[in-house]
Amino acid sequence: MGKLVFLQSLAGHAGRVWSAAWHPGGKIFASCGEDKTIRIWTRADGERWTAQTVLADGHTRTIRDVSWSYCGQYLASASFDTTVAIWDKKSGEFECNATLEGHDNEVKSVTWSRSGNLLATCSRDKSVWIWEIHHHDDQEDEFECVAVLNVHTQDVKKVCWHPHEDILASASYDNTIRLYKQDPTDNEWGPCALLESHSSTVWSISFDASGKRLASGSEDRTAKIWQLYEPDNALGIPCPDNQPVWKCVCTLAGFHTRSIYDIDWCKQTGLLATACADNLVRIFKEAADSNPNEPTFELLATTAGHAQDANKVVWNPVCPGMLLSASDDGEIKLWQWDESD
Repeated sequence: MGKLVFLQSLAGHAGRVWSAAWHPGGKIFASCGEDKTIRIWTRADGERWTAQTVLADGHTRTIRDVSWSYCGQYLASASFDTTVAIWDKKSGEFECNATLEGHDNEVKSVTWSRSGNLLATCSRDKSVWIWEIHHHDDQEDEFECVAVLNVHTQDVKKVCWHPHEDILASASYDNTIRLYKQDPTDNEWGPCALLESHSSTVWSISFDASGKRLASGSEDRTAKIWQLYEPDNALGIPCPDNQPVWKCVCTLAGFHTRSIYDIDWCKQTGLLATACADNLVRIFKEAADSNPNEPTFELLATTAGHAQDANKVVWNPVCPGMLLSASDDGEIKLWQWDESD
């Protein structure tokens, strides 16, 4: 069955820890929170994690989210001060070398595309913005806003890029998930799918390794699994206008007692982790005998990891089964999934 083994608890932030993100190399992670700082953590002796750097001059209000670029050279931070800061280490030390402005209200989430040249942000102002980065060898990089997507009718909580393609997903207080892509004829960004099934705020979304499934966590205390069906699929699922469609194929209900604030799908193991307002971290996995078109997910572990709301769970991209969680209790905890039990 397996178990989630506790490795270490990390303190340092004053107040809530809202988010954390692994560097693509898996040996560093960044965290952010209510104290308006970003902390960069690394293993000092190969085992114990410590805060190597504290970035305290990028924002004037709570930092809600952080995200590393896939090349590992850039760190983006999203803040309640309505801005996004871009940090890099070109000079040897982390410096904020760009500040992206435009949102009218709190920025809730930021994420880099797999291709590396696009950044997405979302806000309480109900909009999703897509930025393009222009790299220059002899001067500062430039960030250009290439799309402002006003599709949601309420606060947008989360943005998440597809793992292989330049397709963006967003989750909102309006209970829906939207997907967007660029029209090849005019290069304009626009919505390409609407996912409706949750009965309350969708707090978080995460693609699986294939990009053909999407997991979502909601205020309605359920997690849902969505599956992509291409035109002319074997099941005969209708695809209007010959376009792919997403269908909810599984609802995980009865496992969480309060809101699911975050969900993350491990790209290596297939494990699904959730962070809940009941302070708990839960681990799920698809059953071995599951029908892929009507999948069954099993609860493998429930861990009382925190003293207050669990806000974030994120799997290490390199070390299979290594997980970190962050909480209102001001702590970050590191875990390792052990299959040997």
